[in-house]
Amino acid sequence: MASRYDTRTARVRARIVPDALAVIRRAAELQGRSIGEFLVAAALKDAHQTIEKAQIIRLSVEDQGRFADLLLNPPELAPAMKRALEARERLISDER
Repeated sequence: MASRYDTRTARVRARIVPDALAVIRRAAELQGRSIGEFLVAAALKDAHQTIEKAQIIRLSVEDQGRFADLLLNPPELAPAMKRALEARERLISDER
């Protein structure tokens, strides 16, 4: 991963329709940025949001309560899960 002090850059090429370029150019001018700076900032913002959406689980207040309750008061294990845990314990003890 590149550090913030890494001065190397990479070139990215993209085709864009003239109408979209005009909008981007105007927005970049309003922010006092070059088109490239504007596009990189916009792409980074969208990339961070996309990653956040993929990594963070959001729960409603009701679901948060249910989740906490299940953590504090877990349901009894199903028979198949009990057998699986017992088999795991046997395997682990056999390896020692």
